[in-house]
Amino acid sequence: MQVVSAQRREFVEVFTGLRPRQFQRLVRAVHRAGGQALDPGRPGRPWSLSLEDRVLLVAMYCRTNLSMPQLAPLFGISTAAVGRIIQRHGPLLTLAPARRRPGGNDVLVVDGTLVPTRDRSVAASSKNHRYSANMQVLIKADTKLVLAVGRPLPGNHNDCTAFADSGIDAACGKATVIADGGYQGTGLLIPHRRKAGQERLPQWKEEHNASHRRVRARVEHVFARMKNWKILRDCRLKGDGVHWATSSVAHMHNLALAG
Repeated sequence: MQVVSAQRREFVEVFTGLRPRQFQRLVRAVHRAGGQALDPGRPGRPWSLSLEDRVLLVAMYCRTNLSMPQLAPLFGISTAAVGRIIQRHGPLLTLAPARRRPGGNDVLVVDGTLVPTRDRSVAASSKNHRYSANMQVLIKADTKLVLAVGRPLPGNHNDCTAFADSGIDAACGKATVIADGGYQGTGLLIPHRRKAGQERLPQWKEEHNASHRRVRARVEHVFARMKNWKILRDCRLKGDGVHWATSSVAHMHNLALAG
């Protein structure tokens, strides 16, 4: 017997953190991306759940990080069916590319966050004492909306190399991009630093750094909200999973932020 369903609107916000209207926008995005189609690997076999319930299942998986055997009885389907739904529909929830490239008047903020993952092919022992992937995230400074998520790199990569290697640099366009001191040599706007033998910075540089910190803190606020989706605390997905998980969480963060 199915316990959880998108038809019961109270479940949507409880298990995804999205209001019903925001959830419907997510369903429409998945539908446009081809979510209504059958699994290419199993032609002719209908899905056991409606599209809304399939999207709810994947969103709930990202939000709660429940295992597939735990999700199966909640939706009244087999564990194998849960796996097929996540594998097929998970990538369809990812953040769509921006409709226009950022221009010279835009101000963006970039930073990397460590996402613990069990896939050692995209992970390395990192400063959080876990095998993690370095995920570069680019946001708009004024709205805190996520514009792009870079490809995963092992967590021992420095941000200055991950900026280009992840491909996030291509999404910056001509915008002014703010970053922390770990992005030296990238051409981004980073804080002023003391030179060798210099005891303190001039007052005007201190003021610039204070303003810089206030703006750059917004990407930390975004990370804090994204980490409410527990899949980013221990991603069990393999292959491209850590990338689509982070990008899907960014998409749902944008929906919740836009209202």
